[in-house]
Amino acid sequence: MSPSASTDSASSVEDAPSQVLTFSLGDENFGVDILRVKEIRGWTPVTKIPQVPAHVLGVLNLRGSIVPIIDLRVRFGLAQAEFTPLTVIIVLSVKSSQGHREFGLVVDGVSDVVNIGAENLKETPNLGSTSTVEFIQGLAIVAERMLILLDVDELIHRDMEQVGFSELAGAA
Repeated sequence: MSPSASTDSASSVEDAPSQVLTFSLGDENFGVDILRVKEIRGWTPVTKIPQVPAHVLGVLNLRGSIVPIIDLRVRFGLAQAEFTPLTVIIVLSVKSSQGHREFGLVVDGVSDVVNIGAENLKETPNLGSTSTVEFIQGLAIVAERMLILLDVDELIHRDMEQVGFSELAGAA
């Protein structure tokens, strides 16, 4: 197993991406490095996998690759929402100890791609528990709104350890 990404510089604000895809979960705005985004697709039902955590909805077959799908609302402990025509799956390339893997994140809707200058980046505040902020790379203020920048490698790394995704996330 690889060491946790929170112990290296991968999740520091200095390493934050300059362009991010922004999306919403409820009233909150998030961002992920645009270079990690492989595809944005409308919601489609997934194949359920037994005995996985509630936030792991199942898997999709995308052009021959089996892609685990994670509901970020459930993962972050937010109230569940109905899937609507605006609900999308963001397919991301994530670095793991087995190399690059694709994972899908279900979000309420995609907003836009924004440029983030160093002057707009803020450190993640100390909230008393590293477990609640370990996958937050930093905060950014863009057009009068606060963006929570996610470290997708760390976010998915925890799920991979918990579920054993190495078998699920390989090629079909």
